[in-house]
Amino acid sequence: MDMANRKVSDMIRAAGVKQMLQYLDKDPEQNITKIFDWLEKHATEDGIGKHLRAAKPILTNKGSNWNVLLNKIYTDVDPDVRKTIFENFIINTAMMGLPMETRMREKHGCNIPWAILFDPTSACNLHCIGCWAAEYDKTLNLSFEEMDNIVTQGKELGTFMYIMSGGEPTIRRKDIFRLCEKHSDCLFSCFTNGQLIDESFADEMLRVKNLVPAFSIEGYREANDFRRGEGTYDGVMRAMEILKRKKLPFGTSLCYTRQNTDVIGSEDFWDFIIDKGALFSWLFTYIPVGNNAAPNLIVTAEQRKFMYDVVRNNRKTKPIFTLDFWNDGDYIDGCIAGGRRYLHINANGDIEPCAFIHYSDSNIKDKTLLEAYKSPLFMQYRNNQPFSENLYRPCPMFDNIGELAKMVIASGAKSTDMASPEDVKNLTQKCVEQATNWEPVADELWDAKIKKVVNQ
Repeated sequence: MDMANRKVSDMIRAAGVKQMLQYLDKDPEQNITKIFDWLEKHATEDGIGKHLRAAKPILTNKGSNWNVLLNKIYTDVDPDVRKTIFENFIINTAMMGLPMETRMREKHGCNIPWAILFDPTSACNLHCIGCWAAEYDKTLNLSFEEMDNIVTQGKELGTFMYIMSGGEPTIRRKDIFRLCEKHSDCLFSCFTNGQLIDESFADEMLRVKNLVPAFSIEGYREANDFRRGEGTYDGVMRAMEILKRKKLPFGTSLCYTRQNTDVIGSEDFWDFIIDKGALFSWLFTYIPVGNNAAPNLIVTAEQRKFMYDVVRNNRKTKPIFTLDFWNDGDYIDGCIAGGRRYLHINANGDIEPCAFIHYSDSNIKDKTLLEAYKSPLFMQYRNNQPFSENLYRPCPMFDNIGELAKMVIASGAKSTDMASPEDVKNLTQKCVEQATNWEPVADELWDAKIKKVVNQ
């Protein structure tokens, strides 16, 4: 089937999915199984077909934590917001976007990302311990036209998912909502400390319907205020209360460090954020990026293994979607950076492989996205992924000694750190102890997984 016919076929399936979502709205509890049967029949393997087959038994099992989560989306989320998010995510991002990305990869011979993370501003209203953004020049911003151009170019290649970080992205609230409104077919999210989210911000979310925040939180009041500043815990709790009351979806962004892992990994904490209304949670481990980073916050191998166990147990028992970007390499086939599934564009326009990899050989001011995807640095990623056969060691910086330095040096990429350019060898040196200690633990986990698969 040629590209034009495949595009028409995708559009026909998308129209069918829209009808199915309307049918599901009438009685989600009773109609979910029928929906999955239809989706499974019409989804393509280069889209979400294999994911649907994996999800069907757990989402349709009444009383399971995943079925409870699905029902919460219907009882706790504004119907018009839910409709927009479902259409943008299931139809545009998954059923239309994923096959289109696959075709573009084949056509252009480079990675095409599923999601683009970009920083509207380098400014932040906080000064968190160990955060590189705390030292940045506060005057750097992507103009609305530059952000609009990123999304416009991305959609032409199949990317309909856009996430904002910073700095604190909600400082640019006016332009964010303008962007959401103009690109109503995309799904937008933002990592936020929550301090600037008020009633009027929530009302704008209700208006555009396609923005979903993820609140950065370090734990309870003591842990959160220790790293983020006094009063920030109360601020994020206030923001969560507003969104929950207005039936707006949100999640959390959890960074576990050597100091807060016990709290972040506790069952009480997960029950707490679920009760507050969080529907999903992104998990990150602390990465010592920047010359002024705090390596003493890097987790031990035992703590990382503890979080590995916590997340997998939660997936069986808690009504919340979770993803740990360092411990879930087996689900996402290793490192997703370098455009394989996502990339990062900072407030200066530098196109980076990852939010934690501050090196680049491209900038949106003088290259198109496609040109950046074909740049030496991004092709280094494409040619070297996965960086280990053990997918529990996915990261070229944090888990595989020397891999990042090889790619940066070979590509000629330069440091993009806005405060103090960091030599890539110095950066990776800070991760050697972690990588060395984690390797035997990861190998034991990987061997157990392989044996389980073989015996099934």
